[in-house]
Amino acid sequence: MKYPRSFSHIGLNVPDIQKAVDFYAEVMGWYVIMPPTLVKEERETPVGQMCIDVFGEGWQEFMIAHMATSDGIGIELFSFHLKGQEAPDFQPMRNGLFHFCVQDPDIEGLTQKIVAAGGKQRMPIRSYYPGEKPYQMVYVEDPFGIVFEIYTHSYELTYSSGAYS
Repeated sequence: MKYPRSFSHIGLNVPDIQKAVDFYAEVMGWYVIMPPTLVKEERETPVGQMCIDVFGEGWQEFMIAHMATSDGIGIELFSFHLKGQEAPDFQPMRNGLFHFCVQDPDIEGLTQKIVAAGGKQRMPIRSYYPGEKPYQMVYVEDPFGIVFEIYTHSYELTYSSGAYS
């Protein structure tokens, strides 16, 4: 049967899980569902076995936290102790996940909060229909090097009017 699936969650790797939980709770207003928790590489529990299935062997342990947006979208934060702590390379033309987007009518205010908390504004705030409609967007970066976008209006509103015509 053909129908649109809903979005459940996104997983993000961060170098410091508590700093990431604090940033996303304080700056983005996301709810903490499960605080940072240690997961060990082991086969005795369903979670341990599932993680071996997903990550393979040799990761030993990691920290995980679960958060949620106001509309119920989940944010899984991971911090792997064996993984390098460098920020990801921004390669928007490479196949795979490129960014996620949040919506806030106060795009200037949220952008300022992100920058004040150690993130970056990657471009000026732009309008899709200057002088005609108030739809704006901007790309930002969190303090951990994860690039995301902010829209002032819903995805449907922004594109239903033909944003590129």
